[in-house]
Amino acid sequence: GQSTSKSQPYAYWEASFSDILFIFFLTNFLAYMIYSSSLHPYTAFLVKAALVLALFGGRQKNINKNSVPVRGDPHVLMVGDPGLGKSQMLQAVCNVAPRGIYVCGNSTSSTGLTVTLSRDSATGDYALEAGALVLADQGICCIDEFDKLGNQQQALLEAMEQQSVSLAKAGIVSSLPARTSVVAAANPIGGHYNRGRTVSENLKMGSALLSRFDVVFLLLDIPNESHDRRVSEHVMANRAGKGRMSSSVVSRDNSQLESSVLLEHSDLPLSERLQVSAGETVDSIPSCLLRKYISYARQYVQPSLSSEAAETLQHFYLSLRAQGQSADATPITTRQLESLIRLTEARARLELRETANKSDADDVVEIMKHSLADTYSDGLGNLDFERSQLGSGMSQRSVAKRLVHALHMHAQKTNQKEFDLQTIRSVADKLNIKVMDFEGLLSSLNEQGFLLKKGAKVYQLQTV
Repeated sequence: GQSTSKSQPYAYWEASFSDILFIFFLTNFLAYMIYSSSLHPYTAFLVKAALVLALFGGRQKNINKNSVPVRGDPHVLMVGDPGLGKSQMLQAVCNVAPRGIYVCGNSTSSTGLTVTLSRDSATGDYALEAGALVLADQGICCIDEFDKLGNQQQALLEAMEQQSVSLAKAGIVSSLPARTSVVAAANPIGGHYNRGRTVSENLKMGSALLSRFDVVFLLLDIPNESHDRRVSEHVMANRAGKGRMSSSVVSRDNSQLESSVLLEHSDLPLSERLQVSAGETVDSIPSCLLRKYISYARQYVQPSLSSEAAETLQHFYLSLRAQGQSADATPITTRQLESLIRLTEARARLELRETANKSDADDVVEIMKHSLADTYSDGLGNLDFERSQLGSGMSQRSVAKRLVHALHMHAQKTNQKEFDLQTIRSVADKLNIKVMDFEGLLSSLNEQGFLLKKGAKVYQLQTV
């Protein structure tokens, strides 16, 4: 074959972003999932575009010993109603990845995710046994039923950000690499996602873990007559053995007022550019060849941002920071900016280019807009920057403000800052505050910094 140089690998591999996405869809159940689930096509394409970017990943920076490494592997979380094909997406990603590990949260322990220490009964020597995150080093770890992990979620904090797993047991102190992208799928508590609550409240999951995900997608089962008809036609045709796919497209509703940067769409959105037009045929490539392509791109292509792409990402980040400057809002942090950089580098790596240009940044900004719009939406079509993954929903936020104000007045009268649980309950009863999970409300106030837990059922007011 023709020899290639490392600086110009695209001389051998000629592909485009749309081609690789369609290859990925058609060879790994994802094209089927567009029509065999109740997902809107606009959401489906952007979610799967983010999964493809997670497969390629960004560039690992500062990998020598004397510098702090910056991870280049993006993390993706899919939250939504049951029956929308989240597990099939995870299995398809795991099958096409050069190194992929698939685990299920309801049958996984913390040692099964990280590392365990075992002792040989014959020799008495200790041995380390790698878990899923360590086995998926330089690959992808797919975690299904992410909400069923329970206390095992805390084991992911170090692995997802520092990309290492530390162990200190029986006199053995070690640190194992876990340079992997985590792609997780979770179902909300109660079986249906409540748009009046935040992602953290729907999953009963800490904000520290949720903030480590680069993009969070909400997959909702919304009835749509034309889309449901196409889904049923495709499912029936597939069961009959015809394998026919519908080529009609549901148009998006742009009648809502676009008053935020998250609601602004380009002239030709990414989701429309990725759709197959009527009558168009796409030749599929075997999964083994696609797996080699991904492995080649991750090993030999190390893209860097151009000045135009960096300016686009910086402008979008600053506009997000400007919209979340209210006192009660959870600010957009630099983690979102690093996520934009990682995904833009992955977008350029997908086409085997050494430089990420402005078009790469625009595609990633559109994916991030869709993710953040779902996160900040209050369920009524409005964007509320006072709610996010880290904050509270509409109902609990008003209750929390009333409770904190009442505790503030009570502290001024009694000249004390610390309250036990019984005192806080009595103050809430005077205000006629009825909350099913009262301790959960206090835990949310503790995470947001209004209350500081000093001991067992003892809290200190921080706003005095």
